[in-house]
Amino acid sequence: MPAHSDEELEAIQVVVDRVSSYQDGAPEGTVEHELTDGLSEAGVEVSKEDVARLAGAIEERHGAVDARSVLG
Repeated sequence: MPAHSDEELEAIQVVVDRVSSYQDGAPEGTVEHELTDGLSEAGVEVSKEDVARLAGAIEERHGAVDARSVLG
């Protein structure tokens, strides 16, 4: 069974897109913090490890990140 439902992945993607749009030049730790806050606001539970993976992908790619691909 997948870790997240399609609905959860859609909500995660919305947060990832929002954070990705303003991550350039952000102080270290900001992306992970903003992801955590956004996911909490969306009511989606994501492990700290997965948040770290998403943050790493956003910081590394400096562009569009597909949450489904990152989370597997």
